[in-house]
Amino acid sequence: MRCLGSTRPAGARGRTRRAVSVGVVCGAAVAVLTCAGPTQAAEDRAPRWELKDSGTTDVRFRGLAAVSRDTAWLAGSAGTVLRTTDGGASWRNVSPPGAAGLEFRDVEAFDARRAVVLAIGEGEASRVYRTEDAGATWTESFRNTDARAFYDCMTFFDRRHGLALSDPVDGRFRILSTSDGGRSWKVLPGTGMPAALDGEFGFAASGQCLVAAGPEDAWLATGGGARARVLHSADRGRTWTAADAPVPAGDPARGVFALAFRDRAHGLAVGGDYRPDQASPQAAARTADGGRSWQPASQPPPAYRSGAAWLPRSRTAALAVGPTGTDLTTDGGRTWRTVDTGSYDTVDCAQDLGCWAAGEKGRVARLES
Repeated sequence: MRCLGSTRPAGARGRTRRAVSVGVVCGAAVAVLTCAGPTQAAEDRAPRWELKDSGTTDVRFRGLAAVSRDTAWLAGSAGTVLRTTDGGASWRNVSPPGAAGLEFRDVEAFDARRAVVLAIGEGEASRVYRTEDAGATWTESFRNTDARAFYDCMTFFDRRHGLALSDPVDGRFRILSTSDGGRSWKVLPGTGMPAALDGEFGFAASGQCLVAAGPEDAWLATGGGARARVLHSADRGRTWTAADAPVPAGDPARGVFALAFRDRAHGLAVGGDYRPDQASPQAAARTADGGRSWQPASQPPPAYRSGAAWLPRSRTAALAVGPTGTDLTTDGGRTWRTVDTGSYDTVDCAQDLGCWAAGEKGRVARLES
């Protein structure tokens, strides 16, 4: 249920280095990304997904870390971790030894050499690995020993401090904390966490059910309960407050699947119902007060979305992705429009304007202008 299925059977591998348009969006909000000059043709100015050949069609990548336009890390099914340092022209398989039976759903990278990956699942299937040498070697820094826990995603405030999220144990979400860059972890006391709703949990869909902005603030997204919620901590996970989010809820397949915050006040929530035969009429919401309240998008994405990211150096432009396409907002999440119909599960952007997306059948792409 929380794993959102397994990798589909893959067909023959084909040529994937082709450009896929992501729409004409040249305007003040995204000019730094898309506009090269006033006389340039609109088609040339349009940012677009350029598919890269990951070397596999058998892996579904739900974990993604964009370090730069040149460097990115992918984490996916069958214990797979890939890394590129040449803009996706080539990918190196740097998977941890003996991890083929694990489902990696999140990767957080500090640079081209240091990264932390999270494997999800019941009990000991939930693990954390860390590398400091570009994946040449890995250290298992956490293995869950509580059969009731199921870790979904993680986030870092800086190179040292980070959190990981487990589904509720004893009626409350469980938070794991590190203060040494993921080398060691400890479970935080649950006294500052509000009670979970009946059936509530987090979705391990894109590595974005737990996000951070700044040195102290973190948010976690929920689904499965009668109401979809976003919980906020202003003290690195020690205490939390909850707010309802106006996205589909009331079913184990519905809720908030991903969050994106451009600062400690302005955030986006996307989700819906991940079943392809079910509608998601209100799949996005926004906040301008740090998650204390959420407003529905007046024109939301047309379907379920599992990943979101703000475009770098923009205060109003962001992308949302899902199995049926990519949507763009240029007004801070008030309205969205579909700009591509390719299937992606997750999206991430680096500060040098390097935006990447990844998903099923080994799909990975970089945003081009």
